[in-house]
Amino acid sequence: MESPLEAWSEFNVAMLGGTAALVGLLIVAMSVNIKDILAAEPLPSRAAAAVATLTLALVVCALGLVPGQPLWAYGAETALGTAALAVVVIRAVGSVYRSSGAPRGTRFPKALLLLAPVAAYAAGAVLLLMDDGAGLAWLGAGAILGVIAGAAFAWVVLIEVLR
Repeated sequence: MESPLEAWSEFNVAMLGGTAALVGLLIVAMSVNIKDILAAEPLPSRAAAAVATLTLALVVCALGLVPGQPLWAYGAETALGTAALAVVVIRAVGSVYRSSGAPRGTRFPKALLLLAPVAAYAAGAVLLLMDDGAGLAWLGAGAILGVIAGAAFAWVVLIEVLR
């Protein structure tokens, strides 16, 4: 009988490659504009959150390829990574809300973009800890949301920071 994880192997392989490329792009973009990023109050913590979010997407997809792994173990691994990510993201959200330069109307969407992958990973981890294969879909959603958040921040450090 096929493990629920085996059905997600192609997704995990594809996400690993795409996310790794995006992490590389983001790090290069940040290195090119590092002075501007460090000068803008919320950007350093948002940069940390973007890198951490993409890194967790890489780790979760890689761990999903471990052969013979029980769902509860995958859930535990994801829960640990999600807890670490949550710490970084909560700091970034606080920085976004403390920033005097950001228009008020943009703060909530920025915070939501940062928090959405954390919420999806947390939901997936809890379901997997309960040995419920539905958690795999939540992890997939978390990875996709993480890529969206990372791509949005890559746009900020490549284009918006130079305006």
